[in-house]
Amino acid sequence: MTDDRSALDGLHPLLRARYSPVAFDPAHRLAEADVALLLEAARWAPSAGNSQPWAFVAARREDPTHARLSEHLAPSSRGWATSASALVVNIVHRHVDDSDLLYSAFADYDLGQAVAHMTLQAQAMGLACRQFRAFDLGSLSDELCLAPGWEVMSMTAIGRSTASEPPGRVRRDPADLRTRALRGSAQPR
Repeated sequence: MTDDRSALDGLHPLLRARYSPVAFDPAHRLAEADVALLLEAARWAPSAGNSQPWAFVAARREDPTHARLSEHLAPSSRGWATSASALVVNIVHRHVDDSDLLYSAFADYDLGQAVAHMTLQAQAMGLACRQFRAFDLGSLSDELCLAPGWEVMSMTAIGRSTASEPPGRVRRDPADLRTRALRGSAQPR
């Protein structure tokens, strides 16, 4: 693990500044047009075969749905996520429409790309996102009454961070990116 900041030289400023806050400004309000723009960024993410296997339930803090979603948060996320300007439920569709395939091996990956696009759009808007899975998956899924084939994957809290500066971050060594998953003789020479 390393916290070597020189590795960030040349990295796009949006990526360089991105981090996952644990404190959001409870006074900050997100306009419905901002939520629509965040979802539009997700909509334009790439996907296998252009399947776009994602859907979202987005609720601004002042919306009744926000309170409904908050009821399903684990205590570990309830303390900070409820102060976010919006909560977004990230939902995946693993069945491949118009085919005999019962399961798409790419759907989870594609949803992740859509959420990443939303995250970078938020960063460009001066907002921050924290993706999390600390909620009761079963009760949230029941609450949302999802159509067959759709599953809740994660949630994203979006808002203005209260931190004046991102905390130091530790990341794996860059060499690990190329070799970590490989065994013995498969290691690059």
